[in-house]
Amino acid sequence: MPLQDGKSPEKRREIDNLIADLREKSVLLASKLHPKVLSLIGDQVRLMNCYYSNLIEGHHTKPKDIQDALNGDFSDNSETRDIQLEAKAHIEVQRQIDYSTHGFDDIVSDGFIKWLHGEFYKELPESLKFVTDDKGNRFEVVAGQFRDRDVVVGRHVGVPHENLPEFIDKFCKSYDISKLGKHEQMAATAASHHRLLWIHPFLDGNGRVARLFSHAYLKSIGIGSDLWSVSRGLARESEQYKQMLAKADAARSGDLDGRGSLSLSGLQDFCIFFLRCCIDQVEFMGRLIDQNGLLDRIEAHMNLLINKEGLHPKSFKLVAYAVKEGEFRRGEAADIMGIQSRTVASQTLSELLRRGLLVSPDKKAPVSLGITEEAKEFWLPGLFK
Repeated sequence: MPLQDGKSPEKRREIDNLIADLREKSVLLASKLHPKVLSLIGDQVRLMNCYYSNLIEGHHTKPKDIQDALNGDFSDNSETRDIQLEAKAHIEVQRQIDYSTHGFDDIVSDGFIKWLHGEFYKELPESLKFVTDDKGNRFEVVAGQFRDRDVVVGRHVGVPHENLPEFIDKFCKSYDISKLGKHEQMAATAASHHRLLWIHPFLDGNGRVARLFSHAYLKSIGIGSDLWSVSRGLARESEQYKQMLAKADAARSGDLDGRGSLSLSGLQDFCIFFLRCCIDQVEFMGRLIDQNGLLDRIEAHMNLLINKEGLHPKSFKLVAYAVKEGEFRRGEAADIMGIQSRTVASQTLSELLRRGLLVSPDKKAPVSLGITEEAKEFWLPGLFK
């Protein structure tokens, strides 16, 4: 564990300080907006998480292609369609994590790790279910099954396949949430991310599984949520991410460098990097979903639509009300806009519904906020940069 004493006690102190900072800032996120709006933004964050996880894997997807896939609109281009299916599979797995519908009480288990891989891979197209080694041999990646052969990825040699059960068992015992204090749990989130990648239990998909596992771990300890994703931070610092993983792969250096075969100092450096990425993403989303800032950006966007496309000058009041209160009844539109004419209010509401800036399942249901592809660029800038 990264909180062990070693030859660099200042690293442990830094980890302690980062943990305290992350805990404090993550708790504040859920109080920023109405729960209905937070849920809507959570849908966008899942899409964002998938986008950045794809980038780490070298798969460049467009946010619109991912959204189209979620809407069942797939490209005629086979390569684009395959990556859309991959994105949809990733988002569905994360949705089950976010809503705790995966059926696992204990996420630190070989069953849950296999489930992550299995749920993701079972929905992939055939073209993405095979890997080729450096000799040109082609192997099928079986959903939810640990590899049955040894692998070398770059300079990293995965543990011998026959020893995988032993290593996974040790992994689960080391990072068992129920056996760790709250402070240790947060350090364990970072450390387990590296250790799962180091074990490399699957023939392919280990990076994706590790990031989804970390998301589930953070959520299980009450720090993570569907409002932020460490994948964005890791992707934006992808070269350093790879360097820090390699550093944590290093062998132990002397008696003061941990108790196992791997370097404690290297693991601590990785944990510091990982926790900083987490804090950076919590801070980023905190700024993005601050109610006053969000309303300012929405108002600026609405003013553009009012000036260029003839929306009613008081259209913003309806959208702002949906942000603040979560929803409203159609009959309240005139009062919210502060106008006498219910006909004008109804027409304005209908136009906002047509544009997708407000949504409602039917004509009798309440109206709530909607986020279109165009609006996303104005309201939630930086999600995909």
